[in-house]
Amino acid sequence: MAPDLINTDPVVERALLVGVVHRFQQLQEVEDNLSELALLAETAGAQVVDEIIQSRPKIDPRFYIGKGKADNLTQMVEMLKIDLVIFDDELSPAQTKNLQKMMKDTKIIDRGNLILDIFAKHARTREAKTQVELAQLEYLLPRLTRQWTHLERQKGGIGTRGGMGETQIEVDRRLVRNRIANLKTDLKKIATQLETRRKNREDLYKVALVGYTNAGKSSLMNLLSSSDVYVEDMLFATLDTTVRKIDILGHDYLLSDTVGFIDKLPHALVASFRSTLQEVLQADIILKLIDISSPHFEKHLTTVNTVLQEIGAGERRSLTVFNKTDLVKDVQALSGALRQHDDAIAISVLRQVNIEKLEAQLALVRRESYITETLTLDQDQQKFLAYLHQNTEVLKVDYHDESMEVTIRARKGLIQHLSKQARGNGD
Repeated sequence: MAPDLINTDPVVERALLVGVVHRFQQLQEVEDNLSELALLAETAGAQVVDEIIQSRPKIDPRFYIGKGKADNLTQMVEMLKIDLVIFDDELSPAQTKNLQKMMKDTKIIDRGNLILDIFAKHARTREAKTQVELAQLEYLLPRLTRQWTHLERQKGGIGTRGGMGETQIEVDRRLVRNRIANLKTDLKKIATQLETRRKNREDLYKVALVGYTNAGKSSLMNLLSSSDVYVEDMLFATLDTTVRKIDILGHDYLLSDTVGFIDKLPHALVASFRSTLQEVLQADIILKLIDISSPHFEKHLTTVNTVLQEIGAGERRSLTVFNKTDLVKDVQALSGALRQHDDAIAISVLRQVNIEKLEAQLALVRRESYITETLTLDQDQQKFLAYLHQNTEVLKVDYHDESMEVTIRARKGLIQHLSKQARGNGD
């Protein structure tokens, strides 16, 4: 007889989604949010079994959805054998604890918790793993009393009623705070290393790709750089910033692809990924890539702009790029979107439509960012002069007895960097 095979397939958790229609909100909006939540759940490895939507004038402080609806939810969980209930909005620690008591072994999480789980699943590098762990712990800290269920067994009984459990919670909180402090120290070291690398690339014109998750950023990077960045039709397929040197119309550019954005991105995650998002903050231009085939592209663009504001990049020069035009069925809708966003460029990375137009626009923006400046150098700074000839447009060199005045044309950011070097008399 053949030996029995051991099933090594991962257990797929059965999930139920919960959404609430608040005041000033349409049912369709909540349904769309739950559709995206379902994609997130599937990305995390869950099987979405069902969903429920409740309309409420205000959120219930104890159960979020109200006691009656919570009772109905508990019955559905038992009937459908649900392992995981996911709320589309953030739950307070008290709401989660109350719902958890009602549904016993079924896990109760919210969208933010789910996104953190996906990020943890996809983290590959030391930097990404450190950033995700920091975000998870900062998310966990205020919810510690409900997360660690082993404490419940320590409560109750003579001499231990409440006291021992609370003592253990304080110990756990201190451990978490210490770990958070260590992770922040590690991230500062990583940020310093990244900053050194960025300074070495100061002479290149920098373009940052940002966009809603799954908008096609990695595909565009592959096309422009002729590289093979990992691409998959999945939310948050990659977390790490990828940087490539590209050539457009005879000029070198530095193109960076950052982590995708999404609606209701946890603040702790945005904060912990600041070192990764520094590529965006230091870019000469930001390309906001939007999937124009999505019926929610306007909402996606709003989310991208919101995150850019949150990280301090909202005022930087940017260009909106509508991708996936090949998937648009309604040509009139596409024309209307372009009229509304008259500075946007519509492309298809898959069909390579309007890529030349995008490159021409990047070249134009680059030229517009150039300024003229005169630097005063010592006569012994010949190596620096050679560097200027190689990396800028040298318009004129005037020689004097002990110095020389070099008039150059280059982008503003590079000239500021070169001025500091010139004043420092660096070779």
